[in-house]
Amino acid sequence: MEPDGLREFVAHRPRLFALAYRMLGSAGEAEDAVQETYLRWDAADRSRIRSAEAWLTTVLVNQCRTWLVSARARRETYVGPWLPEPVPTERGELGPLETVEERELVSFALLTALERLTPIERAVFVLREAFGYAHREIADMLTITETNSQQIYRRAGQRVREGRARFDISTEYAGELIKRFLKAARNGDIESLEQMLTADVTSIADGGGQINAARRPVVGAKKVARYLAGLFRWEVPGMEVRIEEINGAPAAVARVDGVPLLVAGLEFVDGAIAALRLVVNPEKLSYLARSSKS
Repeated sequence: MEPDGLREFVAHRPRLFALAYRMLGSAGEAEDAVQETYLRWDAADRSRIRSAEAWLTTVLVNQCRTWLVSARARRETYVGPWLPEPVPTERGELGPLETVEERELVSFALLTALERLTPIERAVFVLREAFGYAHREIADMLTITETNSQQIYRRAGQRVREGRARFDISTEYAGELIKRFLKAARNGDIESLEQMLTADVTSIADGGGQINAARRPVVGAKKVARYLAGLFRWEVPGMEVRIEEINGAPAAVARVDGVPLLVAGLEFVDGAIAALRLVVNPEKLSYLARSSKS
């Protein structure tokens, strides 16, 4: 590819990755989608392309829509609960996350909720909500009418946020709560753990059948406290547990020699932990491991 074409693509690459990740919930698949988009860009007659951004976005989004169909079939046979791939965000890997709304759109909670949507619902929701495209632009990309785009967006928003109240606490306060949580969990202090959890707290673990993890959600403060105390007292030589920014929020990350073994994302309601999402599947942690090395 000539330098101008390559330079143009490289300029758009971070936004394309951020978009593909929100569409797919997988950093590895997002990288593959961006690479496939590059190959199509390389083969295209770029003299006929009026807007590189519109062309690249259209190719990427429609490719992700196709991939989501097969991804849904794979997830039906996935061993245990499926959770999104953790992505570090401290260096802007998923674009600017300066507002509560921007952080929510890359959170484990919302990305998991997006799994309820059809591929076209997910495309419309992400393009509109996360990237601010007008419905006219979305309609052109997805070959639908503007009115249809508006209807799909409204329906998708209702399905994603159905039954979910939005609560936000400061990053600093969340970090302090996680420190207290980790101390209690590693000391096996079940009573203190229970006090930090909501009565109906839920813990979901994604081991993908590769790591021994609970294959069903653990529900209720007493059960979750015991489960977490047992989990975090598990010691591996050289293991360190730190607080890192993952998917726009503080999370507990266990590493050995820099290699991540576990990511625990926490969701808070009224200052208490209402949900935990634990990713221990090594395949799901490979992008985080590569990011750490770079």
